[in-house]
Amino acid sequence: MWGKNMKISARNGIKGKVEKVEEGPITANVKIKIEAPTEITAVITKESVKDLNIKVSDEVVAIIKATEVMIGKE
Repeated sequence: MWGKNMKISARNGIKGKVEKVEEGPITANVKIKIEAPTEITAVITKESVKDLNIKVSDEVVAIIKATEVMIGKE
């Protein structure tokens, strides 16, 4: 059983407020309103930095790759 002040190892959590819950026969879609983070850090290879010619002040898109989105609640 989860204790108070649950802790998990994942560090990609973004706080938000549940706006809508759509329940299906087996799964449910939970719509969460979040505020945009002020900064996202991507860890990529030096080869990718060179290949993409990434430098300070470049405009880029942060693409978050995940197989699932989990929800935690205290």
